[in-house]
Amino acid sequence: MSICGVAMAQQVSSPPMLRPFFLKTPSSMESPRRQRRHTLPASEFRNLTPQDAISVFEIEREAFVSVSGECPLTLDEVLSFLGQCPELSLGWFEEGQLVAFIIGSGWNKERLAQEAMTTHVADTPTVHIHVLSVHRHCRQQGKGSILLWRYLQYLRCLPGLRRALLVCEEFLVPFYRKAGFQERGPSAITVAALSFVEMECQLRGAAYARRNSGC
Repeated sequence: MSICGVAMAQQVSSPPMLRPFFLKTPSSMESPRRQRRHTLPASEFRNLTPQDAISVFEIEREAFVSVSGECPLTLDEVLSFLGQCPELSLGWFEEGQLVAFIIGSGWNKERLAQEAMTTHVADTPTVHIHVLSVHRHCRQQGKGSILLWRYLQYLRCLPGLRRALLVCEEFLVPFYRKAGFQERGPSAITVAALSFVEMECQLRGAAYARRNSGC
């Protein structure tokens, strides 16, 4: 189980829109018939909206309840965050279907506290990543790592953001460490009987990543 923290960009009143990114089979490899019938992008990354909330919650519930009995976010909380700060979310869609997502919100303290689980603070330099989840049919394919990498590159393009925070269980620390996060010690956040490690990723000082991120 992983819970994550999101930080809010400054100038939230006019956040930059996430430019959709498509992964398509080269046209030279597609038959003319397939080209005519294909109307949806094979793969698309975009910000989530409240209309995506049901799909988000279904993936989250299957991923977390079966393992720990707890969801990082309730459906109402998903709707709340996608309404308040959709620019801090990212969904991966294949043929129009959601296969993986990340939801974040803004936070304004040095370390994450229990209230960060349900709070969005606007105009802050810190993103609290609440949850990263992949559809059960798409796991063990590296999609979580790809989505997290793209999300961090996207955050680097948002004005004012300086760092991302999250909490995760001990066994997930190596996964987030590979993505550039560092441990900050035990988290003050608990969920039922679960305890977590707090992790941080600096979003500045990586000019090479920004240059190659499509910003």
